[in-house]
Amino acid sequence: MREDPIVEEIRKFRAEHAEKYGHDLDRICEALRDRQAKSQREVVTRGPRLLLKKTGS
Repeated sequence: MREDPIVEEIRKFRAEHAEKYGHDLDRICEALRDRQAKSQREVVTRGPRLLLKKTGS
């Protein structure tokens, strides 16, 4: 399988980021929430999608 340099770069960044927080998902999520709170961007939360009932068999 051919290696993609962009995918490899993303994997490297993800590994470094996880290492920074000791691979602790709670710490990673808290850091992301802090970053989001400090951002000047509007955060959009979408409501749940409604599922349609199946008809027929």
